[in-house]
Amino acid sequence: MTQQLPVIVAGGGIGGLATALALVRQGFTVKVLEQAPEIGEIGAGIQLGPNAFHAFDALGIGDKARSRAVFTDEMVMHDALDGSLVGRIPTGEAFRKRFGNPYAVIHRADVHLSLLEGAQETGRVEFLTSTRVDRIEQDADSVTVYDQHGTAHRGVALIGADGVKSVVRQQFVGDPARVTGHVVFRAVVDKADFPADLQWNAASIWVGPNCHLVHYPLRGGEQYNVVVTFHSRNQEEWGVSEGSAEEVQSYFQGLCPQARQLIDLPKSWKRWATADRDPIAQWSFGRTTLLGDAAHPTTQYLAQGACMAMEDGVTLGEALRVNNNDFIKAFDLYQRSRITRTARIVLSSREMGRIYHAKGVERLVRNDLWKGRTPERFYDAMEWLYGWNVTNCLAAG
Repeated sequence: MTQQLPVIVAGGGIGGLATALALVRQGFTVKVLEQAPEIGEIGAGIQLGPNAFHAFDALGIGDKARSRAVFTDEMVMHDALDGSLVGRIPTGEAFRKRFGNPYAVIHRADVHLSLLEGAQETGRVEFLTSTRVDRIEQDADSVTVYDQHGTAHRGVALIGADGVKSVVRQQFVGDPARVTGHVVFRAVVDKADFPADLQWNAASIWVGPNCHLVHYPLRGGEQYNVVVTFHSRNQEEWGVSEGSAEEVQSYFQGLCPQARQLIDLPKSWKRWATADRDPIAQWSFGRTTLLGDAAHPTTQYLAQGACMAMEDGVTLGEALRVNNNDFIKAFDLYQRSRITRTARIVLSSREMGRIYHAKGVERLVRNDLWKGRTPERFYDAMEWLYGWNVTNCLAAG
């Protein structure tokens, strides 16, 4: 009987859809429970390292994602106070040769759409919207998920990919979120309204005291993503809301004119009060496991949240493959393969936020850190992050 049951995936975001694709490739049917009224994605641009493209290819949607991405020439960091160049990392031919795939930027919705199209084309993924996980029961052979209406959904296993405020994690772990006090404002600006002197084909960051600003092209260069981050003077609660131009303006004083103009561009902003969680050593509980932001929510400073969720999906599929679709064994191998890597992301991202937002003498040390560094030395430092692929994803397990 359980062989006919679907795998239940809680959450229809990037992690949930990547997992659904990986599960279908292992022969399963999948039921995705999404609490929103439609399957979709909010947000603006995201950055994709070579590891993301390895994941896309492993999930069979590499061509779809590549067709929607903008491939950058470099990553570049400037000091937001004096405008000086801090570091430049070329992401051209030598970078691609080193890591086997490019660096790119893309609209978050375009990543989601590529995954969604891939899942729909399989004909083996069922989507239920306006369906929120309320509680979970399981026995030796199956998992039953009860939604907010009391409806029972029975499956052979449950993947909790229900995001940063995961109900699945709350039931099995129950740990508190760590609100950072850092607030992120995101917007997308049409090319016609974007300053000509900043229209670089680069993932660009301006680092300042207790703040930073990011910009890069989207959708064939017809739009630009603008992201500004600052340390809030208020007590923050984790969440997303509409952002006010007045609030942004009040935080960015003393910036050089070139960086300053980014603040004045957007007509509307989305406001994220950010949080992460301390890494945990167990994600799997019987026939239930956690994935993506439900397992390892992180701050945005390494630009790896979506990439890690897709890596999780691919790794889970591989763990099932080598364990002949035995979920108990596969979930154990999956978590052993992922916990250290994703914990390193969470902790390194916190530290990178501190480096970006350095002030006083720390700012001078930060600027000196990367001065004159060759591309090869940058690539060596990135090897642990960008060297991941489907053939080595289980090596840590």
